[in-house]
Amino acid sequence: MFDGLLYAAFYGFLLAFAIGPVFFTLIETSITKGFKAGLFFDLGAMAADIIFILIAFYSTSKILEKVKDDPGLLIFGGAVLIAYGIISYIRTAKSFIKIAREHYAVNVKKNLGGLFLKGFLLNFVNFGVLAGWIGTIIMANALTTSDNGVFWFLTTVLVTFFSTDLLKITLAKKLKSKMTPRFIFKTKKWVSILIAGFGVLMLLQGIFPNEVKAGLERIPGQEHPLEKPIPPVEDVSH
Repeated sequence: MFDGLLYAAFYGFLLAFAIGPVFFTLIETSITKGFKAGLFFDLGAMAADIIFILIAFYSTSKILEKVKDDPGLLIFGGAVLIAYGIISYIRTAKSFIKIAREHYAVNVKKNLGGLFLKGFLLNFVNFGVLAGWIGTIIMANALTTSDNGVFWFLTTVLVTFFSTDLLKITLAKKLKSKMTPRFIFKTKKWVSILIAGFGVLMLLQGIFPNEVKAGLERIPGQEHPLEKPIPPVEDVSH
């Protein structure tokens, strides 16, 4: 039952440090709004991961081939991320006074439900995550031979992933006392730009798949920036 779980734990730890829109927004949310806000944002992102895992578990390679062959999914997801990044940047540019007030306030009202939904949607629009979890299930099948081995493999990955995220949220919260409102203001703007940048890359991959793939292959040791590392099959972005 427990074969491959050590690899699953290590893999879950690596996923928690994969660079993507959710990674940057989780850190920014934890710094600016605190532990509970970061926790609810992360729970939303994890909910999207669980839905993708369920889809992947019951669909396996057919969905993976659909994601690879349908550029419309990448174009749609890229357009959503670009729109989100632009809107977030505009709102941040107009909210310096609000940021300063929240920074120095003792009790700041947080829309935890909104943060949960934000984490869910930001992760759900990235269809590379679905392809990555399908790859993870294929990998789990190869590494486990016992009954329910895939279930325990995925459970270990998620538990390690979430535990590492909690550590990131805690460390980010500790940085808040050292952050000035101006630094937070600039950080939020850069996070918005980075999210839009991931959207542009996803959009280009959907419009020019062969050119983008060829360009990435020319960079030594460079992995796909829209996905999380899933050796040796696919990558996931969370």
